[in-house]
Amino acid sequence: MAELPSKVHLNSHPICLMLRRHSVYEDENQRTWLHVLMDTGGVLQVRLRQEDIPSGHNSLTTSPLTVSTMWTLHPCGRYVDPMCRFWRIVHHVKQNGVEEMILELMEHS
Repeated sequence: MAELPSKVHLNSHPICLMLRRHSVYEDENQRTWLHVLMDTGGVLQVRLRQEDIPSGHNSLTTSPLTVSTMWTLHPCGRYVDPMCRFWRIVHHVKQNGVEEMILELMEHS
């Protein structure tokens, strides 16, 4: 019997990701995503990992580490933040039941 692939590339992305509290975003389906800011040789990237976080205190917070309070999927297939900067989707995969998406800030955006 053939094994099912443990890593699947996804083409259906969240339409909107809103900051709910420090490092926790929520999409339009109330799924929560943890984010980690990464600097890869001068290129700003954000890793988002879909994990169920207890609702608890869900008020909006701000932090100097926060990259954006919201990302919205633009028709061109890239995310745009409130400062009108574009973020390309480096990858969006589901591996062993966990979704992960990496966004990269585009130059001249």
